[in-house]
Amino acid sequence: MGYRRPDGQVGIRNHVLVIPANAYASTVAERIARLVPGVIALAHPHGDAQHSDDTRLTEWTLAGAAANPNVCAALIVGLDGERGEAERVLTLATQRSPGKRFEAVSIQDEGGSIKAIRNGCAIAKDLLRHAANDERSAVPIGELILATQCGGSDSTSGMASNPTVGVVSDLLVEHGGTTILAETPELMGAEHILARRARDEAVAQQLVEIVANVEKAAQHVGATVAGGNPTPGNVEGGLTTIEEKSLGCIYKGGSTIVEEVIGYADHPTRKGLIVMDTPGHDPISISGELAGGAQVCIFTTGRGSPVGNALGPVIKVTANPRTAERMSDNMDFSAAGMIAGAASKEALGQELFELTLRVASGELTRAEIIGHTEFALYRIGPQV
Repeated sequence: MGYRRPDGQVGIRNHVLVIPANAYASTVAERIARLVPGVIALAHPHGDAQHSDDTRLTEWTLAGAAANPNVCAALIVGLDGERGEAERVLTLATQRSPGKRFEAVSIQDEGGSIKAIRNGCAIAKDLLRHAANDERSAVPIGELILATQCGGSDSTSGMASNPTVGVVSDLLVEHGGTTILAETPELMGAEHILARRARDEAVAQQLVEIVANVEKAAQHVGATVAGGNPTPGNVEGGLTTIEEKSLGCIYKGGSTIVEEVIGYADHPTRKGLIVMDTPGHDPISISGELAGGAQVCIFTTGRGSPVGNALGPVIKVTANPRTAERMSDNMDFSAAGMIAGAASKEALGQELFELTLRVASGELTRAEIIGHTEFALYRIGPQV
């Protein structure tokens, strides 16, 4: 059950967002959301003193957030109307999701923060009334785009949690849907395996290149990917090398063909298994996947993580029985039965797939209930 948008996409939530185009507008956006219950603010500290590709990526990601099918409407808040930062984001959002309701306000044009908040609240209330007219209807499973992520990984992640998600991915693709596999640094050492599953040689080459580029970027600042991976927490949880971590990570993509490689916050152009070039940092990676059109994320964790996202539900999966008990407030699904030998990945995958469909039809995740609405932007340039 979902919400059919004017551009034909299907949302599984019906959010109204207030999006600051830059850091100067974040407080106004947050205040509007505080005064208008039901509105979500995407506060962030970026959008100014950036240049070229870095600026474009920030605006593209914010526009992608507004265009996400889980979003019914959005208000973009900027500082300077003459510079047009809010209008640029609005224009990009309209290009990405034609027909959706977008509005913009400028703090300077309104005459200051208080007036911008007052007008912004009036617009936000109107957008909420607009959203209230939307109703869920039955839609094909193939409309779903599933984001995947792992964080706080331990030995149980590659042994059980990630293979269980891989079954979900295969089932979704079988139904005509799409899965996004992200976290480029955690493909290192396993990219050749994914490349063998690529649709064609061009996709295989892209897989190899994005991993090589991550290592080059790390070396540029005097580091290596392997030097920071596995993390101390990963090692404590039983992981020994980046290759072992990566081999576990790619299980989330199941066994189907890799159809294409896309950039951060880009929307897939094909159905099936997609690789998005994102950093490993969880909030940044998930935000990119959802800004690229994913409606729901499955997040596996061995040691435990509370991360959610403002744009859509995040389903938490663990196969560590201690984490399942200790962080039961945050976990939605346990795959610990596979570790104990009491359940197969196929059975657990089917169960998790059914949970994902219930969440897509409106069932709330633990992160949603608690109120985790993390959102973060990917920076690719210096701030000067």
